[in-house]
Parts: sequence; C-alpha cells; structure tokens
Amino acid sequence: MTRTFQTAHHAGKLTTLAQAVRRLVHDGDTLYAAGFTHLIPFAAGHEIIRQGRRDLTLARATPDLIYDQLIAAGCARKVIFSYAGNPGVGSLHALRRAIEAGHIEWEEYSHFGLITRLAAGAAGLPFLPMNPTGADDLPRANPHYRSVTDPYSGRQVTVLPALKPDVAILHVQRADPQGNAHLWGIVGEQKEAAFAAERVILTAEEIVPPEVIRSDPNRTLIPGLVVDAVCHVPHCAHPSYAQGYYDRDNDFYLGWDAISRDPKGLAAWLEEWVFDVCDRQAYWEKLGPQVHARLALAPAWSEPVNYGRCSAAAEDREARS
Repeated sequence: MTRTFQTAHHAGKLTTLAQAVRRLVHDGDTLYAAGFTHLIPFAAGHEIIRQGRRDLTLARATPDLIYDQLIAAGCARKVIFSYAGNPGVGSLHALRRAIEAGHIEWEEYSHFGLITRLAAGAAGLPFLPMNPTGADDLPRANPHYRSVTDPYSGRQVTVLPALKPDVAILHVQRADPQGNAHLWGIVGEQKEAAFAAERVILTAEEIVPPEVIRSDPNRTLIPGLVVDAVCHVPHCAHPSYAQGYYDRDNDFYLGWDAISRDPKGLAAWLEEWVFDVCDRQAYWEKLGPQVHARLALAPAWSEPVNYGRCSAAAEDREARS
C-alpha cells in the first residue's frame, strides 16, 4: 500500500507530471531519463509524447523501451547511449530503423564511458580520465574519445567530455514534497544525472513526510536542492520495476519485440496506450487486474538500522552546557 502526503501547507515542489513536463521539458532539450533496468520513468516518457515535444537529444546508458517509444513518436533528433537493445530480447526496432535510415543522429559509448561523462558533468568538470578499454572500435567511431598524457605517470589515459543534460527525469520509491528522495534496489546513474542536469523532474511511488526521509539519511541519494519538480506517480516505471512495489513485466518486454518490428503496429500501440489515456492512473487501470496480480510482490523487509540518538534528558543537558 502506498502513502500520499500532500497538503497545502506542505506543498513544496509538488506538481502534476503534466505540469512538470510542460514547464521543464522544451523542444530541442537534451533529456536524460535515468534508471538502470530499474525505476525507469516510463510515465514521464509517455507525457512527453502526449505533449508533442520535438528535436530532443535522448541520452541514456541503455535506451530501453522508453526511448524506442519516444523515437517512434517523432520526439527525437539524436540519441546518446552506451547499449541499445530490448534487454534480454533483441533490438530496439524503432531506434534501429531511425538510425539506419539516417533520420536521427547517434553517439555510442561504453557504459563506463557514458557514466564517466555524467560524473564529470555532476562534478562541474570539463572531462574525467579513464583507463583505455578493450572497446577499440568506439574511439574510431566516436570523435569524442580523446587521449591525454597523465602528468604523473606519463602514460596515456582516455578522456570524454562532460555530459550536462538540460533536464533529467528520475523515478524513486519515495520522496518528500521538497524532493529529498529515497531509492533502493539496483541504483543506477540517478544521482549523477540529477547533479549533472540543469533541471530535474522527480517522480515517486510515494510522497512522504520529511521525517520519513530524515529517518534514514544514508538512503537519501537525491537531495531536494537539485530537484525542480516533485510528482506523485505510482506505477511510473512499468514495464520496468520499482523494488518493493511491483515486479518487472517480462511479458511486456517480450511482446514489445513484435510490436516494435512493425511501424504500423507501433503507431497503433502509441495511440491506444499513450494518446488515448490521460495519465498514469488511467494507464495502470487499463493494464487490468490480471497484470496487477502478476506484478504484485510479497514483502521482503530489510533489517532495521539503529541510528541512535540522545535521550531527551541528555539532549537537554547538552543544550544547557
């Protein structure tokens, strides 16, 4: 069961996803939709499609189905990625058709290379060095791969330019109204994307009181100071998953292969599942109770962590001393 904490007094940065996309995602932006197999913000991708954004540069370590859908909807002019595929299934056919036809530009990196670019952007640096990798074809295909001399050892190191998206979209398990957010399970590049981006939209399974976030500070990977908008969007990540909330929809990923092979079938899917539904709640209801039951999870709680604090009397003594 999810909780919602939303009052006029505690509104903070809370807004609807539609309002956040309208205000913060612009035509021509470089967009980074974060999440490595887990917590992928599909609902935000669908809202961008519904609002008809165009000429986006889509950056992401693994484009996954979210960018296949955005490309099929005509939202993209370029894709920046480090692996492009339907995970465990095969190609992203809309992306592949667009690249092979020359309809969109593309840049390819190793996973470590793309995350290093984000880390440099997050740190406010022009680039970060890496050890040369065995992926020798990438430097030949991508002119952004450069080599410099390490001033300490004299050996060659690889460098890549910082990646600073115009807007990053992150999905988390829970956040307070100011955007301080907890996430757990497979943690991808969410933190790096949040700090590298000019603007950040945060979607959350739950909106909780600030004291819930403060109760476990080590789990607060995204601080509210870098967040521009907070949106309560349960089931945002389907068909990917949110650890502790719902499972990955493997049947959807398998079925997408056939859908995305056929441009007409893909267009029909977008019409039915994106344009003809008003928001994520309508999408989730349309999936139906059988899918809900298939993706439901049994609880598997971690052990509590004791952060310890002084008793009230000890605190009072400390305050008087």
